[in-house]
Amino acid sequence: MSNEQLHDRVMKALSTVMEPELHRDLVTLNMIRDLTVDEAGVAHMRVMLTTPACPLKDVMGRDIQAAATRVPGISGVQIKWDSNVPTDGRIFGQIQTPIRSVIAVSSGKGGVGKSTVAVNLAVALAQSGARVGLMDADILGPNIPKMVGLGYAQPPISPNKKLIPFEVFGLKVMSMGFLADPNTPMIWRGPMLHGAIRQFFTDVDWGELDYMVVDLPPGTGDAQLSLAQSVPLTGAIIVTQPQSVAIDDARRGLAMFEKLNVPILGVIENMAGDLFGEGGGETFANERGVPFLGRVPLVAGVRIGGDQGHPIVADDPDSLAGQAFRTLAEMVAARISVTLLAGQQSTIPLNVIR
Repeated sequence: MSNEQLHDRVMKALSTVMEPELHRDLVTLNMIRDLTVDEAGVAHMRVMLTTPACPLKDVMGRDIQAAATRVPGISGVQIKWDSNVPTDGRIFGQIQTPIRSVIAVSSGKGGVGKSTVAVNLAVALAQSGARVGLMDADILGPNIPKMVGLGYAQPPISPNKKLIPFEVFGLKVMSMGFLADPNTPMIWRGPMLHGAIRQFFTDVDWGELDYMVVDLPPGTGDAQLSLAQSVPLTGAIIVTQPQSVAIDDARRGLAMFEKLNVPILGVIENMAGDLFGEGGGETFANERGVPFLGRVPLVAGVRIGGDQGHPIVADDPDSLAGQAFRTLAEMVAARISVTLLAGQQSTIPLNVIR
């Protein structure tokens, strides 16, 4: 049998392998690239994932191996994994910035660990190989600089007069905390907040990003509305504690994004454990018919990492909390891919923004 015939038979076999999240086969999705068969009958291929943080890569690998080796003449499979993150075309169309998706991390109330979740999610996505930006949109009370160990330093200016974000833990980071005196209160009205958030997109030299994680202030005020008006949001994450008073506030936050027609990527239950209980976030997600992304245990290491500027997913990735954040990042990345590729958002060819 010729190599061309083997190639065609392997491709036909792979057309039976489904992408578990998108429920379409890998060949139709154009995820199988550069397929060749060597003289020993080993099929070599590049598999293009929709995110480097794909949670089901191992499942697909096993399915590919099983399907290909059922073809007579194929003795083995060698896979090179690659990724091509989908693009929310509305973003580039509105602000002309090469950001493929914008993820809003929100909470209905303060004190639930929203910024901690935003930081660790962003770091976990970057650890997977994605290009990630972290924007601190809490203009009046920025905490991100301290939580990533950057303090309050002025960012440099690029030759084209844009702010250059700081880089740490594989992230590009920008916050009002870099631009304002930390000892001086910022007393701004809504229009000033809107302008600052808009400028964080247009006047910062982010470069090309796969994911922009935006840490919002708690509540349902001007900052949330300004963000939704400044840039199309690919999706929002609602962070809550397990207890009922936190769930009540999370319910209002979720309703706000629904009114703004922002897709809900899911709910994260933070600080789960003996002190605050467990399960409230999952119950809330099920009641509202949105995905429950997972929970993060209440452990001292998470708080210590935030205070010392060393996110736990970076310093202790194998801890229970570190593993939880890595799993959450995979879930978020998968939800982004499903949201975009299922046609809920407009997309444009990836080379348009390169």
